[in-house]
Amino acid sequence: MRTATGVARYAGSKVPPSPELPAGPVGWAWSFNQWRSFRWNLTASAARPNPQGSYHYGSINITRTIKLASSVGLVNGKRRFGLNGVSHVDSPTPLKLAEYYGISGKVFKYDSIGDEPPASGASITVAPNVLNATYRDYIEIILENPERSIQCYHLDGYSFFAAGMGHGKWTPASRRTYNLLDAVSRHTIQVYPRSWSAIMLTFDNAGMWSLRSELWERHYLGQQLYVSVVSPARSLRDEYNMPDNTLLCGDVVGLPKPPSYV
Repeated sequence: MRTATGVARYAGSKVPPSPELPAGPVGWAWSFNQWRSFRWNLTASAARPNPQGSYHYGSINITRTIKLASSVGLVNGKRRFGLNGVSHVDSPTPLKLAEYYGISGKVFKYDSIGDEPPASGASITVAPNVLNATYRDYIEIILENPERSIQCYHLDGYSFFAAGMGHGKWTPASRRTYNLLDAVSRHTIQVYPRSWSAIMLTFDNAGMWSLRSELWERHYLGQQLYVSVVSPARSLRDEYNMPDNTLLCGDVVGLPKPPSYV
């Protein structure tokens, strides 16, 4: 392997470049510590976006804790990845269409996984993976990675606060290590090998939102789920009607259009 080194020389500088390049980091501990250093500048006076209601996220009571653990295994001789024992597969009828037209029970089952992972080594089930979240609940999600490679997750439709990370398995005592003051809001979070990451957010954006692995192989082979957030008010304040030119497919073809939100 050949390498090349370039030198950037700034105007006015009389210091010669170092003859030796600094050694690169080894392992992922340096990245872990770097993540801990990311903080929001609370002293800045400029206006900031205010995702999901409040920057005082550390003082909001947690309504629900969902712990998600990844898994990998063979289903009918084929490799699948899952979350809490379920490997997601897309249904012929898109999930949001099924929910909007009121036939979700015909297409998928809500909460096919629990808020706690199954026992280690449990078999993987292939099915649409949909979690039901109560509108405006403040939820803590723990992402556990029992494997030897780093993982990464993205949540559509929301900004969340990355409150904490740690090695090993998460326990309620792990909350003592959370940053509850100035964590950065984001959409994507890494989970280091045999470690956990904790995120916190208010589910106040009605819709059907994907939480998925950002590693394409895992995403394609089932390591994702959808979070259903329905506003009980059926109000245009919370969610728009589905556009009139939406393409329909699957079991909703030919069904009468649902009543408009008001």
